[in-house]
Amino acid sequence: MDSNKKYWKGLEELHQTPAFVEKKGSEFIEEIPIENVLNEAGLSTKTPRRDFLKALGFGVGAVTLAACQRTPIHKSVPYIIKPEEVTPGVANYYASSYKGQSLVIKTREGRPIFVEANTKAIFAGNGVSPSTQASVLDLYDMSKLKGPRSGDEGISWDEVDKQVISALNSASAAGKQIRIVSSTINSPSALAAINEFTVKYPTAKLIVVDAVSHSGMIKANELSFGKAVIPQYRFDNADIIVSVGADFLSTWLDGIENTKQYMANRSHTSLKNGKMSRHIQFESGLSLTGTNADVRVTVKPSEEGPLLIALYNELTGSSLPNALNDNQKAVTAIKLVAKELNQLKGKAILVAGSNDANVQSLVNAINVHLGSYGSTIDLDNASNQYKGDDQAFAEFLREANSGLIDVAFFTESNPIYEYYDSKGVENALSKIKFKVSFADRENETASFVNIIAPNSNYLESWGDSEPYVGYYTLVQPTINPVFDSRQFEQSFLIWAGNTTSYHDYVKAYWEQNVLPQGKSWNNALQEGFQFNGSRGGSAQSFTSSVSDLANLIGTQSKAIAKDIELQLYLSGGIGDGKQGNNAYLLELPDPVSKVTWDNYAAIEPKYAESLGIGVNDLIEVKAENGYSIVLPVLIQPGQAAGTISIALGFGRTKAGKAGNDVGKNAYPFVRLVNGSLQFNNSVTISKAAGTYELAQTQTHQTIEGRNIIRETTFANYKNDPTHGSGNTGEKHKTYDLWNKYEQPGHSWVMAIDLNACTGCGACIVACSVENNVPVVGRDEVRRRREMHWIRIDRYYSFEKDNEAVTREGEVNNLSDLSQVTVVHQPMLCQHCDHAPCETVCPVLATVHSSEGLNHMAYNRCFGTRYCANNCPYKVRRFNWFNYWNDSRFDNYLNNEFTQLVLNPDVTSRSRGVMEKCSMCIQRIQGGKLKAKAEKRPIKDGDIQVACAAACPSNAIIFGDRNDPESAVSQALKNERVYYVLEELNVQPGVGYMTKVRNTFEA
Repeated sequence: MDSNKKYWKGLEELHQTPAFVEKKGSEFIEEIPIENVLNEAGLSTKTPRRDFLKALGFGVGAVTLAACQRTPIHKSVPYIIKPEEVTPGVANYYASSYKGQSLVIKTREGRPIFVEANTKAIFAGNGVSPSTQASVLDLYDMSKLKGPRSGDEGISWDEVDKQVISALNSASAAGKQIRIVSSTINSPSALAAINEFTVKYPTAKLIVVDAVSHSGMIKANELSFGKAVIPQYRFDNADIIVSVGADFLSTWLDGIENTKQYMANRSHTSLKNGKMSRHIQFESGLSLTGTNADVRVTVKPSEEGPLLIALYNELTGSSLPNALNDNQKAVTAIKLVAKELNQLKGKAILVAGSNDANVQSLVNAINVHLGSYGSTIDLDNASNQYKGDDQAFAEFLREANSGLIDVAFFTESNPIYEYYDSKGVENALSKIKFKVSFADRENETASFVNIIAPNSNYLESWGDSEPYVGYYTLVQPTINPVFDSRQFEQSFLIWAGNTTSYHDYVKAYWEQNVLPQGKSWNNALQEGFQFNGSRGGSAQSFTSSVSDLANLIGTQSKAIAKDIELQLYLSGGIGDGKQGNNAYLLELPDPVSKVTWDNYAAIEPKYAESLGIGVNDLIEVKAENGYSIVLPVLIQPGQAAGTISIALGFGRTKAGKAGNDVGKNAYPFVRLVNGSLQFNNSVTISKAAGTYELAQTQTHQTIEGRNIIRETTFANYKNDPTHGSGNTGEKHKTYDLWNKYEQPGHSWVMAIDLNACTGCGACIVACSVENNVPVVGRDEVRRRREMHWIRIDRYYSFEKDNEAVTREGEVNNLSDLSQVTVVHQPMLCQHCDHAPCETVCPVLATVHSSEGLNHMAYNRCFGTRYCANNCPYKVRRFNWFNYWNDSRFDNYLNNEFTQLVLNPDVTSRSRGVMEKCSMCIQRIQGGKLKAKAEKRPIKDGDIQVACAAACPSNAIIFGDRNDPESAVSQALKNERVYYVLEELNVQPGVGYMTKVRNTFEA
């Protein structure tokens, strides 16, 4: 660990606030409600000790055992085509895709229960996002409609078809317009079906609008190069990456594919080869991508455009007007960044998160200067993932208000919630005679339509997608439709007069347009994807006037340059709000703030102090259009002074039981400027009455100055690969309470690369889904009772001693510009060989296996919590309630239908039982049984734990330490490996690799 660094989990620990000091020594914030437990056992507080122990030992254990043995009543759900190989108790796997990513879906007895990336896929084959991982829960959402509806009445699909066709014929006869409003559709077969519909009804037209728009980039590429597309970015080809407000490792475009490419030049393999890209991030709020940057510089939203002008000037020697000059730290950074960019032409990439076509055009000009097109940016093999046209939707509203539209359809689009002018949308819809929504529930927009024709979940559907030009993925059902739903594509075919089943339609489309000669439909179903494109691109030339762009950018920047500027962003969990009723995502801690079940206004600490705003205060945020919301304040290190950041996707009113009224809706703060939606604004804030405690998972304990995080710079690593890891070869003398035992069989361990972990949280959701980890809700999280078996600790640090060095006017060091740096550390049960939890358990509920794992026997545990007290890593979880069947937690899994998502291989724990990471023992046993059935030894890679399977950056490596050729054995030999709290001699089974930053050096 660098001596000039101090690590802290939150401002409470840094400042040692009285509340933090009071609580940090308490393992549990509240005592066990022993009175209630005894009353449930038929005892009282005066019960003799013998009877008390008997009741706890047998009574609570018996309840736990009963809960383990009592499985939910499953109504039989038929297979699409019953496979002969289905065996009760044995999983089946099907290739499918979600949002364009090729996946493998695990099913048990016909129930989809887990989602993994298709590792053979060309794109995004390394892992999944938290939203993709949690999508399996959406299938079992009780808030969904059970069938089509007209008003408050359920109707048949025949009646739906009759009413829709009548309305369509009437509109056609009157010469009125028909509109299909949808978020981006990149399914070629769906577009073909819609095309058949528009041929049948010539006044019909598809309007594409995305909740979070990238139409500014599309428009800029059309103006700059004559190609109205979103490029395919190649971060794996870049030696230097500069991002201005683009959270490209999370929610900007394809975060999973971007992460996969980004880590190609930053993982332990790349470092061993002496190569590491450099990443510089300019941004307002502290984003997931910003926490992973080598150098991070704060700027206001109004400064992003002028910053790019200044960068262009520095790169080309130009003197465009309106360049940034007030933010001295950013100006200093630009000089050094420009120098390195010019040195790495053809190996550089610049991205920006702005939706302003002028800003994106200037980005294009810079990338042309850097020779990025054809190397790190590909316009020929473009992305099809965001095609929304903000101007087209504004025209749709104008047409509707003019009475030109008679029929409108809404698919995967909820504009009354997602559009900035919801009242305007309501007024426009009121003037359309006949409206149909394909929403699976009565959401905000579906409440205003004539008919709701619920679309099937992707796990119940046939379909495809083309996320990148030439790259196709298939969607195939893993279960029959649970409710009386129907795919919207099938509906459009029926209304167009085509009676072909959609399965046959997709199959025919692929056989005619996608599959190469000699490849069958069945082969495609097994593989799940088809790649007919290329991974190259051509160079581009830029002809637009950069001087005109600079003037336009200057005008727009001045329009929002006020005392307080608002930055709107997407969280990596709930995203744009479409999965707003997904409890897994609502309880997933934000990767930076660690807040669950809420959005908030993030404000920089010193700026908040100057405004007289403190922790738990409420503020009213008001825009110039009059819209205002009251939000709790989050004091956020790394936030730009004079700015606040608010997450979109919250504030749903008709999402479902879990998601209703969670947080506040920030979409009305969006602006429509020159035909594009802008996600920054100028606002005013004022302190509101009352306080509100956010439910955070981070600052429950303190690290007490212990050497938990270790990091170094790339320059130091190249000189000494052990630098920062503490692996000096000198070990202090240790003393053992345990006898030495040989482990001749397997020894299951894990290696975690801190350089690869982005902190996205996909592992948290994957672990929860795989291991039936309960969601406990906001109030329980606030009481420090979250149940996640794996957490990602976020540590702040600050470079106190290093200052920027200027020699003869040249900038030589940028280390102070990061202000606050962040390290993400996944933390789970370390499965210590000398486990301190095992020695204090009075009933041997936690024991060690011959294969190096720390087991939990739930039937023995009666909740003394001694093991949690004695665990130095604080990774054990106590069930304060029976979260599965308690009506107080009616947001998740306390009904028999939603319980269909449970993994039958894992016991569901009850009240009073301690639990923690098991290293997915059920997967280990399954891998052993499969190898035994095939009469062969276990091979490395046969067994993969859920967290590692979900990780898009391959930060988690699992395997058998006793296999010298295994990936984990090789990883643990890395010079960067260290063990957290190794000095305690608990001999943890999880090794961490030191964080490396490729900072600028003096």
